[in-house]
Amino acid sequence: MKSHTQDPNHTTLTGERLLDQYVLEHSDDEPEYLYRLWRATNVHLLHGRMASGRLQGRLLKMFVQMIRPRNIIEVGTFSGYSALCMAEGLSSLPKQGGVGRVFTFEINDEQEPFTRKWIEESPWAEHVRFIIGDAREKARELGVQFDMAFLDGDKRTYVETYEALLPLMTPGAFILADNTLWDGHVTDPDYDRDQQTQGIRRFNDYVKQDPRVTRVILPLRDGLTIIRVGK
Repeated sequence: MKSHTQDPNHTTLTGERLLDQYVLEHSDDEPEYLYRLWRATNVHLLHGRMASGRLQGRLLKMFVQMIRPRNIIEVGTFSGYSALCMAEGLSSLPKQGGVGRVFTFEINDEQEPFTRKWIEESPWAEHVRFIIGDAREKARELGVQFDMAFLDGDKRTYVETYEALLPLMTPGAFILADNTLWDGHVTDPDYDRDQQTQGIRRFNDYVKQDPRVTRVILPLRDGLTIIRVGK
């Protein structure tokens, strides 16, 4: 399979970006369908960099294969890239009592036509349920317990979303929270008045003090916090 670098300036990369490129070149390629989705996201949507991308996508797939969840909840679908990476992981697991699913919530209904098309036409469509609405209100209506969560919604309400998710998680479940370093803004006083930075800082402090979980932050891309429910 052709290796997709996802960087048109490969020959001019230096320093940290060259190391990032090295990491990509020595990690798994994404499937062709996901590469086309990543390209379409960056061409047709504003803020295309919000899509997880190849490296984080391969990590999400591997987390699914390690955790072996029955049900996954995602908050913040965007173009569907991360949901499909997790669905790809589910598709590789033995079917035990039915098909594992990603229940993915997107609050921006203007996103729906683009995202729904890419999800429904994907090879992993049977593993994804795409829902428009606020997960804090609608997730509990599903009557489902989750073994894994990917939190990637509004940074200003991370704490509130986290609290809404916790009662829905099985003992020993994992919550993955994205963007928890926020381009380094969490330690930059120039962003003290930025609401999204404030939301991420509040979330990081909150989770650090939460006795119900254990946690570690990985400095991958924009920061990824791995949270295990229970001790």
